[in-house]
Amino acid sequence: MADGPFDRIAGPSERALQDLPDKIDSKFRFVLLAAARAEQIMRGAEPKTAVGEKHTSAAMQEIRSDLIEWDYGFQEEPPAIPAVGEEEIGVGAEEPVAAADTEAD
Repeated sequence: MADGPFDRIAGPSERALQDLPDKIDSKFRFVLLAAARAEQIMRGAEPKTAVGEKHTSAAMQEIRSDLIEWDYGFQEEPPAIPAVGEEEIGVGAEEPVAAADTEAD
């Protein structure tokens, strides 16, 4: 039973996030994977668990049971950032822009 007005008992979705599979490094990744798999099931993919479950519950169970293969995707190396010097930023390469003449005739 909850003691204070803001204390509550964890619901099924919160309990599902407490014990993550070893391959999953964060709750965020688990939710992303489950959401992507649930969308696949909603679009007609065959569930790999019990058919009577809701799409999101089936997706979470599939991930927990290691029935879904996934990876981190293509990870491109960030481009090298050149050292900043006068040559790279063009200091002195161009003449400064002169202000427009504002003389009245």
